[in-house]
Amino acid sequence: MGIFRRPREASAAAPPAISEFWEWWAQARPTIEASLAAGPDPAEGSEPAEPAVPGEGLSADAIEELSRRVRKIHPGLLWEIGGADAPSLTVTGGGDPELRGLTERWVRSAPSRGAAGGWTFHPARQADPEMLAQDLVLGDHEFDLEYVRLGMRADADRARVHISAYHPDFLFVSEEQQLQVALNVLHWALGEDDVARWVGEVTIATDAPIDALPPSMLASVVEQIAEPFAEPAWLTGEGRTPRGHPARLGARFPLHRQDYPLCDLHVAISVPYANSNPDRLPVEPSSGALRAFEKKLAKLGDRAVLAVRETGDGLRVFHLYADPDSGVISELDQLAAGWAEGKAKVASTADPGWKALAPYQP
Repeated sequence: MGIFRRPREASAAAPPAISEFWEWWAQARPTIEASLAAGPDPAEGSEPAEPAVPGEGLSADAIEELSRRVRKIHPGLLWEIGGADAPSLTVTGGGDPELRGLTERWVRSAPSRGAAGGWTFHPARQADPEMLAQDLVLGDHEFDLEYVRLGMRADADRARVHISAYHPDFLFVSEEQQLQVALNVLHWALGEDDVARWVGEVTIATDAPIDALPPSMLASVVEQIAEPFAEPAWLTGEGRTPRGHPARLGARFPLHRQDYPLCDLHVAISVPYANSNPDRLPVEPSSGALRAFEKKLAKLGDRAVLAVRETGDGLRVFHLYADPDSGVISELDQLAAGWAEGKAKVASTADPGWKALAPYQP
């Protein structure tokens, strides 16, 4: 049973580069809009151009400056401009869970209502099923996405859909291009956050999988997988403590990073209990007091989510993920200080990728 005793980390407040971005955006937006409206410059003597795809007409200078501003927030971030009817700007970590909190802080600092000037802003790529009927150009190859087929294997035990992606042109392109096609299709079919929530393994097929379906069907398959988990559930298990005594484990499942995007801080609350059986597991009145303690943790809302509880050797450890800028840590300190059966301890460390949770997932 792993007991976390780590130093308290500093706040994960939005870095200055985010406020600098929005200050720059307010000044640069008219130029960006004019560049988008103009579209690509037609060659001399050519026919008038068709209406530009949003973002297609952005000038090289605007692209360079926008990229620089986004990279200043974090080098791993990507951006895209889209929207046929109304412009949108998406800044994404490309599915990296460690960057999801950063893009959420970026979008929550965005201008709203009238100040947005008709723009919408997104912290992750949004579903765009219309793109599934388009062509995707990668390097010197053009993929007709109408030919994409997905083998879908539902894994109810893990609440995931495993994907085998096929396109007839996969025979002629690199593995990197194959994967790029697959990921773009998945993001357009579901949106980046739902891909992270519900898609498991993604493999490439050079022969059409048996019973393969078009990507437009993926959302329906995911809906069936997700339906049983509309309400929180807990997985339980048993093991041994380092001292060889029985241990009990409970893990919330499924628990998705994307549902708590600001919770970048792993918090472990170690709570000793005074009343136990010969196996050193809690009995009344301690077990009732622990349940009451847990109910208080459940009332913290989006500021902190209880992920795992470990029990054994006279100690229960509650593992939570918390928003470090919400003030919830001081509440947890007060809650621990009020525990009557010994000295409860609160330890925390930055863990934006929720790596500490990985050993407890099926």
